[in-house]
Amino acid sequence: MRIFGWMVGAVAVTAATLVLTGCGKHEKPNFIYMPEMVYSPSFKAQKEGSMRVPPAGTVPRGYTPYPYPDDPELAGKMLKNPLPRSIAVMNRGKALFNTYCIVCHGPFGEGDGAVVPKFPRPPTLQSDKIKNYPDGRIFHIITRGQNLMPSYAAPLHDAEERWSVVHYLRALYRAKHPTESDRKAAKEW
Repeated sequence: MRIFGWMVGAVAVTAATLVLTGCGKHEKPNFIYMPEMVYSPSFKAQKEGSMRVPPAGTVPRGYTPYPYPDDPELAGKMLKNPLPRSIAVMNRGKALFNTYCIVCHGPFGEGDGAVVPKFPRPPTLQSDKIKNYPDGRIFHIITRGQNLMPSYAAPLHDAEERWSVVHYLRALYRAKHPTESDRKAAKEW
């Protein structure tokens, strides 16, 4: 019976201690063991100062830096279209043009797309000025954007996609302005 009395007494003392420790206000503790953890500064995700800066000179995997960021003329001289003119490349270029470019430039590249009434009219791609641009300059304009046209490097993330659009733009121009050899070939068909 004595053991039972001791057990009941121990449980009563423990319960009383627990109840009494919760009675007082403990908003501010008397002693802080690790103040850096208690009062640590909080950062919002992706806010300046909260993200780690990558080491200088590093490049993400799979990323190729664009060598001509602000010089369209140099890009026109240095960049050459690596894709052959083939039916597959033209079809890919046509599909991409009809997905991303047709809204502003129109079906034949004349600047009469569906968004023209709401936004300023883009220049026609059928002009002699654009015809005389080298392929590299057109690629640069698609990659970096120009005037009101934004960069299309993100939606056309693969360089081959942009080059196929360049081939298709050349085909659109020749469809509107055929050469004498084009006319002869059309008569033979």
